[in-house]
Amino acid sequence: MYSVLIVDDERIERNGIKKLLGKVSYDISVSECENGRDALEYLEGHKVDVMITDVKMPFVDGIELIRQAAPLYPDMKMIIFSGYSEFEYARFAMKMGVTDYILKPVDPAEFDRTITNVIVSLDERNKQRVNEQDAKDYLEQHLLYEYVYGSLDPAEGERLAGLLGREVSGVYRFLMLLETNEEFFGRMGLEFGEKLRTFISVPFRYLNLNPQQSVLFFEKGDTEGLAGIAERILEKVQNDYGCKMFAAVSEEGEGKGSDIAEQFKFLEELMEERFYETDRRVYVKYDSEDEKVLVKIDDDTLMKQMKQDIHMKDIENLRAHFKKLSEKYRGEKCFSQIYVKFIFSNLLKDFYSNLPKVSELELNKEIDRLYCAKDYDTVMEIVNINIDRLEEAFGINPQTVHREIETVKNYIYENYDKEISITELAEKVYMAPSYLSYVFKSETGQNLSKFIKAYRMEKAKEMLTETHNKIVNIANAVGYENVSYFCQSFREYYGVSPQKFRDQGETYD
Repeated sequence: MYSVLIVDDERIERNGIKKLLGKVSYDISVSECENGRDALEYLEGHKVDVMITDVKMPFVDGIELIRQAAPLYPDMKMIIFSGYSEFEYARFAMKMGVTDYILKPVDPAEFDRTITNVIVSLDERNKQRVNEQDAKDYLEQHLLYEYVYGSLDPAEGERLAGLLGREVSGVYRFLMLLETNEEFFGRMGLEFGEKLRTFISVPFRYLNLNPQQSVLFFEKGDTEGLAGIAERILEKVQNDYGCKMFAAVSEEGEGKGSDIAEQFKFLEELMEERFYETDRRVYVKYDSEDEKVLVKIDDDTLMKQMKQDIHMKDIENLRAHFKKLSEKYRGEKCFSQIYVKFIFSNLLKDFYSNLPKVSELELNKEIDRLYCAKDYDTVMEIVNINIDRLEEAFGINPQTVHREIETVKNYIYENYDKEISITELAEKVYMAPSYLSYVFKSETGQNLSKFIKAYRMEKAKEMLTETHNKIVNIANAVGYENVSYFCQSFREYYGVSPQKFRDQGETYD
């Protein structure tokens, strides 16, 4: 809807213009003022798209009104109407940016043509602005995507920022990582970012990384306040969609490209705490000194004491020494999951090496249980059970890990056209989702969700280059039910839309 302001000191004239505006085939709202002074006061608090003003009025005439309003509201369309005797005024006004001139008495047909031309020009201007803003949005999304993964050359970053028309580096100082174990963001498509804006008042930039991860960028704020916003997001997602989501919030950074990459890396490390604390959903960096510094602890001493306890069949001391080891690793969250599991797997090996008639199969089953544990409490439970029974297992090795990761990758290669959740992949190799994510990154050096997206994007690029399939069909063929979401993902990944990529016939690496 466009807003129109009528300015005339004659009520009958204003009513006539309102009546004519009521007959045009456009959705408009109409306001009126008796003179230029009142109009300037009105413009101070109201946005107006079109102003129609008489020339001769008391207090502030139409020419002075236009002179003051034009520099303040350069986008406002201005039309004057008056008699033949005031034509010189009209010509002067046209030099000041007036859109059109209507003679009195007003001819209805001429008035309709004038208003129609003005509305059409407003439509075209707005459409152009929307297209320009969309292009800038897509470019900024691509730039942020490259910043997040630290894969952008500084010179290229400056070039893209130049195309954008403003600097992005240094703007966004806080990051919030949202993560699920299912392809929630893929199903939601473009609407999730807009959904967030309906209940988050703090300005932010939304960037979808892949179907399991999204990032929010904030220009200002504080970690504690953003953690509160994260809680609201997770609660809303749980209530509205039945999806369990987790969030990690960064500390304030410099907002530079390299800094954003470091912040994101740290957020992914924070997500590792899901292994230790199953009752938490929002993760932030702790400030206490004992969690900032990794304290060296003599594991060998405790392990030797427990070996002696097992040899002496001293279960009471075994439990006491195990409790010390357990509390140490619970308090020091900077240890990786795989390292913690390795420590306690070695303990289980010691248990079994001192038990007669224990098959290797039993050992392998128990070690599999431990490495598939979803959280720290489950690891402790497994060890405690095996202290009671002294039957545990150890057997996983780098070759086994490699084989399981290859299984995951092959499944992705064969099923990239379907929805793939981390939970589903984890079940296929008998691992917890968080553990699989950690092992996959350790083995391949690449985030699992990013690996899935990268493979889908590569397949999409092949289809765009080698086939004439419609883009909507290509989107479906690489696992995207929502074509808009596919186009957004493609732009973020390659910096260009699928259609433009196909039209240019170039390869973007």
